[in-house]
Amino acid sequence: MFKTLDDFDLSGKTALVRADLNVPMRDGAVSDATRIERLRPTVDALIGAGAKVVLLSHFGRPKGKRVADMSLAPVAKAVEAVLGRPVTFAEECVGDAAKTAIDAAPMDGIVVLENLRFHAEEEGNDPDFAKALAALGDVYVNDAFSAAHRAHASTHAIAQCLPALAGRNMQAELEALDAALGEPRRPVAAVVGGAKVSTKLDVLNHLVDKVDLLIIGGGMANTFLHAMGKDVGKSLCEKDLADTARQILARADAAGCRIGLPSDVTVAAEFAAGAPSDSVPLDAVQADKMILDIGPQTAEALSAELESCRTLIWNGPMGAFEIPPFDAGTVALAKKAAALTQAGSLTSVAGGGDTVAALAAAGVSEQFTYVSTAGGAFLEWMEGRELPGVAALSA
Repeated sequence: MFKTLDDFDLSGKTALVRADLNVPMRDGAVSDATRIERLRPTVDALIGAGAKVVLLSHFGRPKGKRVADMSLAPVAKAVEAVLGRPVTFAEECVGDAAKTAIDAAPMDGIVVLENLRFHAEEEGNDPDFAKALAALGDVYVNDAFSAAHRAHASTHAIAQCLPALAGRNMQAELEALDAALGEPRRPVAAVVGGAKVSTKLDVLNHLVDKVDLLIIGGGMANTFLHAMGKDVGKSLCEKDLADTARQILARADAAGCRIGLPSDVTVAAEFAAGAPSDSVPLDAVQADKMILDIGPQTAEALSAELESCRTLIWNGPMGAFEIPPFDAGTVALAKKAAALTQAGSLTSVAGGGDTVAALAAAGVSEQFTYVSTAGGAFLEWMEGRELPGVAALSA
């Protein structure tokens, strides 16, 4: 079991907070501040308890070298603007420069240290580098679930050097994930979409033993349909994985897990804005057409299935949601899940980059129980893997 901010006397302490400030940038400015905004509960709680806040983060992939356009300096300005507190930027993340910046910062302010990955020792999980980081503070707080699948110095080794706590965002994430797969309300449904089965084989194999209903959408569904002898036209399809798909179907059947696949689909000759499209029964897909979304009957049937479920895990869209009308299936299912969540009958947890974008496009992000901004970490959790950053908090 992990400890939280409520389990430690933080007054007068310097808290080293592992954040994820690896935010998207455009023209030198932060273009999406969601990850910064999510730091607010942890920062407010720490400062409210009398602690000084120091943010540690990576940015990009500088591969152990100082790269000017991967500095966290512009991000530090965004942290100040978004969180509304004075921010001091330290041009190093260890040593005298970092310590001087921390010592000079006001107690109600925030210190942002320079990119951890400017040092190769960070990704190497080097214990000496972790000790150098730990020397800057009194307590370690991990609030970056999105980096928890990496055994790096700032996510793993440092937790052996200081009292280690979960920040509010990490705490909320872990509690949501436990509610989804740890001790969920049943029946449990999972929506897994995306382009290729090959990228989510471990997820599918793990979930068939955990959930009662597994809905498969996106290009992945085409591979399963092909494996079942259906003609998918010129759709994206990994035909070489037909045997693998059949094995997953057999495992699901043995485990009592129902598989939700399309019975009708939306097809078009090309994936382009304004391209003519039709919704057709599964047996009527023409050779020159590609499947780009589930059809309206499938969306309605799957929505009805969700009514009897009590927990939902979602990763990946039902179709090529980036271009209407191929977003219709994802939007319909997302709105149904959101409505059931708001009615109190469904616990809904979603994560992954495309998933976050799809739910935002459907206008329901705030209506799910929890939407994770983590990509790889969320996927690895769905695969049933132990995440080093989480394990370190429980050590």
